[in-house]
Amino acid sequence: MASASGFATSVAGVKTMESLICKNSSKGSPSQFRIFCKPIGNKRRIVKRGVSLNPRCDVEPEVLVANDKNDSRASSFSALEQLKSSAVDRYSKEKSSILVVGLSVHTAPVEMREKLAIPEAEWPRAIGELCGLNHIEEAAVLSTCNRMEIYVVALSWHRGIREVTEWMAKTSGIPASELRQHLFLLRDNDATQHLFEVSAGLDSLVLGEGQILAQVKQVVKVGQGVAGFGRNISDLFKRAITVGKRVRTETNIAAGAVSVSSAAVELALMKLPESSFSSARMLVIGAGKMGKLVIKHLVAKGCTKMVVVNRSEDRVALIREEFNSIEIIYKPLSEMLACASEADVIFTSTASETPLFMKEHVEGLSPVRPEIGGVRLFIDISVPRNVGSCVSDHETAKVYNVDDLKEVVAANKEDRHRKAMEAQTIIADESKQFEAWRDSLETVPTIKKLRAYVEEIRVAELEKCLSKMGEDIPKKTRRAVDDLSRGIMNKILHGPMQHLRCDGSDSRTLGETLENMHALNRMFNLETEVSVLEQKIRAKVEQTQQK
Repeated sequence: MASASGFATSVAGVKTMESLICKNSSKGSPSQFRIFCKPIGNKRRIVKRGVSLNPRCDVEPEVLVANDKNDSRASSFSALEQLKSSAVDRYSKEKSSILVVGLSVHTAPVEMREKLAIPEAEWPRAIGELCGLNHIEEAAVLSTCNRMEIYVVALSWHRGIREVTEWMAKTSGIPASELRQHLFLLRDNDATQHLFEVSAGLDSLVLGEGQILAQVKQVVKVGQGVAGFGRNISDLFKRAITVGKRVRTETNIAAGAVSVSSAAVELALMKLPESSFSSARMLVIGAGKMGKLVIKHLVAKGCTKMVVVNRSEDRVALIREEFNSIEIIYKPLSEMLACASEADVIFTSTASETPLFMKEHVEGLSPVRPEIGGVRLFIDISVPRNVGSCVSDHETAKVYNVDDLKEVVAANKEDRHRKAMEAQTIIADESKQFEAWRDSLETVPTIKKLRAYVEEIRVAELEKCLSKMGEDIPKKTRRAVDDLSRGIMNKILHGPMQHLRCDGSDSRTLGETLENMHALNRMFNLETEVSVLEQKIRAKVEQTQQK
């Protein structure tokens, strides 16, 4: 828990930051701050590394830089000068933060999510661009049909939020002012807890769905070897995978839970006239992971025949082998419209960047049989969307996308809530362990600084000693004296070093370790936090100048 004095200091730091921002705003325009909240009803609490925040809220400066974009280099130097001239400023005192800036099915419509979606092949490029920003050290991208979230380690949380938001606006072409209305911003423990909830399936449209865990695993797989996918972010996502597995193993949250694909099939059942499901002609476009799941759930609901359109027949052949009792007919993409003309329900799940169906395509399709209701159903679970919303303007067609699946998952809320509470206990435990591990890393710079400080003294005193002994000292004697000084230094440092090392498994020991770290910083004037941050900022500025 943060102390009262610590809270006051944090608030004072934010005021200092705000005053600095106002001074730098062009033409005297005042900086504006907005609160962004993720709509989850958790209790308010004080965040360990920051001001008093709602667990699903954070503060973002809306105006942080001068309007003249050509002055970016000058702004970078200005930030560095502020850092160097004001050691008491909160900017130099804070440690780097883990942030998540993103939007999901809960905060943004599919029209916006598809503009921000980043294909998996582009994740390494996105990580590189993000880590090229002045205040971003590490980064990861989690982009699915239901969410697009950027995870970063930022040297300064408020500047990090600004830079990531501006990057997202530039990448998507959506104005930052419009984008901010849909973003949620989480920091440190709240960001950690959010990713754990995502991996556990608690933040999914369908509670407990398993596909998101596979997508989190894919983030780690793609990130391996990418320079910006660093130690903090890598360990965060690996811990999230552990959380996802624990929640599904130790609770029954996955019992009866459905994926987006199965929810799409459930939606089709809801929209078709009663008793017409068995006779409805099914068309699945796309035989990837989502398409295969759609086929699986259609089979589970009693469907015995369907047409699958895909670029190649290889995947369809494998699916046909798995469901060998079902008639699965393969058709190439070139025959997609002809197949659609003969289908009553069309599921689309491809990675196409452009729509496969628009209003003009539907106008030429054959009429749907009266017993099906006279309306052709397009159930689009792709992001970006495969079916244009204009298709619904045609009186014989109706389009549903991933946002419409909410209707399917509204049932059994009480049972789902109970399962979620069980999962939250696991998430809280794993969050505590991750934060303890990350806190324990704070002592590493102090260990290095202290050893370097004592080594400098040892070398200076050794040189004095050897100079007094004269120039004709045998090498063996020189080596013995050097070994003696090293031995004395190591024995003296052994105690402090032991008290600075902590594996983070014991919260009491961790607290004592951090107290020891701060005490050593004061006693030896190490100023670890300030100097390390200044070095990182200086490196970032130099990197920017070289571009």
